[in-house]
Amino acid sequence: MAKRFNEEQSIQDVLKNFISHNKLQGGIDKIEVKEVWFRLMGNGVANYTEEVELRKETLYVKLTSAVLREELMFGREKIIKMINQEIGKEVVKTLVLR
Repeated sequence: MAKRFNEEQSIQDVLKNFISHNKLQGGIDKIEVKEVWFRLMGNGVANYTEEVELRKETLYVKLTSAVLREELMFGREKIIKMINQEIGKEVVKTLVLR
């Protein structure tokens, strides 16, 4: 039988404990980065985005437009900064556009 705690905890604390205990933070980060990419980049870039994947600290984005890819290459550092700022922690260190 599970141990009961007599102290009251907020739902936020309980969820944080559950996530850290079950090592789910990596998967949550992957989903959150994907959502943030589409939200920050808007419909114009989202229409040309084929795939967004976070592996370790590298974000891989597959685009269908070579022109857009070249344009985004110039702003990679700014994109990384915006994504990390939106998430609230440093999740992405490198951005690879394919």
